[in-house]
Amino acid sequence: MRKLRVLALAAAMLPGMASASEVGEQLAQRLYDGNLAEIGDLALQRCEQLHTDACFALGLLDLVTAYEDLAQAMYRHGATSPNSPAMAMLFGMGFDMPAASANTDPEPLSYQGLVDIFERFTATLDVASGHFQMAEVGADFVIPIDPLRVRIDLDGNGTAEAGETLGTLMGAVGNFADIPTPDAPPPGGKSKTKDSASAPDATIGFDNADAIWFAGYSTVVSAPVELLLAHDFSEFFDAYLHRVFPKAGLPMQEHAQGGTLFMDADSDAFIADIIAALHTADFPVTDAARLAGVRERLQSITALSRKNWELILAETDDDRELVPSPAQTSLVPDMAVTEETVAAWMATLDRLDQILAGELLLPHWRFRQGFDLKAYFETATETDLVMLFAGQGALSFIKPGPIADAQSFAEANRVFGDNWPGFALWFN
Repeated sequence: MRKLRVLALAAAMLPGMASASEVGEQLAQRLYDGNLAEIGDLALQRCEQLHTDACFALGLLDLVTAYEDLAQAMYRHGATSPNSPAMAMLFGMGFDMPAASANTDPEPLSYQGLVDIFERFTATLDVASGHFQMAEVGADFVIPIDPLRVRIDLDGNGTAEAGETLGTLMGAVGNFADIPTPDAPPPGGKSKTKDSASAPDATIGFDNADAIWFAGYSTVVSAPVELLLAHDFSEFFDAYLHRVFPKAGLPMQEHAQGGTLFMDADSDAFIADIIAALHTADFPVTDAARLAGVRERLQSITALSRKNWELILAETDDDRELVPSPAQTSLVPDMAVTEETVAAWMATLDRLDQILAGELLLPHWRFRQGFDLKAYFETATETDLVMLFAGQGALSFIKPGPIADAQSFAEANRVFGDNWPGFALWFN
């Protein structure tokens, strides 16, 4: 990371040195072919020469590598979504889709093995974030890329095949939202005909501002994983994660379905496992520095968001923007960005920073006083989710002071309304 900071400083001092590279010219097609790694050495060389488009490409390579490694590990150990008739009844989903992994011969998984998988994931995301941030300074670039056509080797067979595109991964969403995707059958398995809707043009003109967006995104994804890694969650692993890795040799694998107690064998076992999960959701803090670092990550997210908007508002083009300024065209239907929208988002970032600094407390349903999130990250010795909710586990962090309420986020509530989750996901 020191090397990244030195290079970024050099780029800031010599912005004219950066220029377009052959890496940027190859980037889109390499992503579509699933062989971006083949120009990894070239991208690193050009990034060190302060070519911002190469730093952006290197960040994307890191990001793809992180997700490929995670996806391949999940496949290797036979990960699947927990499912049962009880879940179908409670949530209206999954009743006719028995849990099954595409891998018919999964490898055993230990608690430490899962920790190692998560460690690699966050470490690679951190490298990605560093490279993305290097794309802030230097020459401007715009690289048209259709994210739906990007291929990722999900099963680790060494080839990112036609069915392993981001568009295909969105197939499950398409089944509900009727989203056509490239390199995949239309939703519902219907055959394409000349009357079928063609795949939408999802091309985005990725630029320097978007590099900072990706830096923030990488940190958003890594923060909750780092929070988990700061704790010992081995009891939870033993008690529940056979639901996720049903054939990976976890302690309860052979006892996942037992006798009948209330409903049927599968539903009763599922409910018992949920109870066990709640009972073991008491995680001792084993790495206090890592826990404190999660707060620093969250603070960096708001800082990166401000930097992102600084670059967005300075743009003078209008080239299929990922996140547009009020003067640019929004690619997201019915979600135009206005000056009022930007102001509300900046006010939201201010409130979040106050919460992370302990200046604004979180409300707790049981107390008149508020929960000091800063004190939790800096001093907690365990995270007992049930007791935190009940109140007893929160006592050490309850203190007098201003509490975040609807008025604290009045501007965001007024401007974003019910669409605030969509704006938050979009703006990152």
